[in-house]
Amino acid sequence: MFPVIKLASETLTERYNPSLFNYFYETFNQGFLVAEKHHKIVGFIIGVKTSLEGAKILMIAVSEKQRGQNIGSALLNHFLKEIIIQKIKHVELEVKISNNVAIEFYRKHGFIVIDTIPKFYQSGEDAYTMHLIL
Repeated sequence: MFPVIKLASETLTERYNPSLFNYFYETFNQGFLVAEKHHKIVGFIIGVKTSLEGAKILMIAVSEKQRGQNIGSALLNHFLKEIIIQKIKHVELEVKISNNVAIEFYRKHGFIVIDTIPKFYQSGEDAYTMHLIL
């Protein structure tokens, strides 16, 4: 678990209590996926079921050195396949409104912006809620 926590601290701007990672894994391990390269974790995605038909992506990260190699897309696609097996019909996530790279990444995968949440992040920045119907 420590390599995932370390990667999160290196790549994500929010700070998370390390116990959350264990909690998410134990709650819905099908939504806790990692990407490895040369026996080293280079990316991860964490998602949870929110209802019988809904899921939420909480975190996705790829190490800076490994970006641009479709690792994020592979993680996202694998997560979507896993939740389709669970009969999930829609997925949501939040993303900083200033994170144009992430917004374009999600749009490329079919997500659309459905709402704005004021001051969602620890920094006070607003978030978009993005949604995908499966």
